[in-house]
Amino acid sequence: MQKQIEQTVNYLKSKGIDLPEIGIVLGTGLGKLVESISIEWQLDYTEIPNFVSSTVEYHKGKLIYGTLQGKKVLAMQGRFHFYEGYSMQQITFPVRVMKALGVKYLLLSNAAGAINLNFKKGDLMLIDDHIDLLPNSPLVGLKDDAQGPRFTDMSAPYSCKLNTLLKQIALEQHITLYEGVYAALKGPNLETRAEYRYLKLIGADAVGMSTVPEVLVANQIGLACAAISVLTDECDPANLQPVNIPEIIAIAAKAEAKLITLYTQLINELA
Repeated sequence: MQKQIEQTVNYLKSKGIDLPEIGIVLGTGLGKLVESISIEWQLDYTEIPNFVSSTVEYHKGKLIYGTLQGKKVLAMQGRFHFYEGYSMQQITFPVRVMKALGVKYLLLSNAAGAINLNFKKGDLMLIDDHIDLLPNSPLVGLKDDAQGPRFTDMSAPYSCKLNTLLKQIALEQHITLYEGVYAALKGPNLETRAEYRYLKLIGADAVGMSTVPEVLVANQIGLACAAISVLTDECDPANLQPVNIPEIIAIAAKAEAKLITLYTQLINELA
């Protein structure tokens, strides 16, 4: 893996991508933050050695490098998922590349379903902790001291510093920002009524199909991270409606402005 990381890093540096401070991963329907970036380079994932392709319709599949709030940022406009058929190592490879390029902070976003019925469509949830219900881990099989400890500590997977700043910004900007636990499942199917009841029982506030693998790797390699879920549907097992993907995308797009405000202000405040 180290040779692949070096190959990718060398390629990206040859394109002028050097010493980004902040990495950003944008989830389903959440790609407009890149419009706030003064773009120097953008590359399709298919152009980048050792990257796989994004096959999800609402993920653009571009790596974007530029300046945001005076900071050099490297943004993934669309991520990779386990349900696309990729290995956990392939899904999280870009996070390792970001760290090798010099990224200090990783900001993630996703679209998720609200298990906590106090949360509504269009709300934002700051992830304080997670429940990993995925069938595999990106840390399995990897024994490379250069990539951090095999037995990675997960007692505080999300940066207290970043989360505290985000909550302060939300208060100042009059943005409702809930805080809760995110459960990650493999997908691509959505959950049954019984599964939603189970998730609520074990303490999940929201459910999705991403983010946790990237957070595992970020913790292994010592990369401070924060993640926000845009809640796009309400997972009430007593009143469950058939999934409406266009509606989910529309809700994500409508709520995205609040997410952009939070992350751009956070980037402005990071030293």
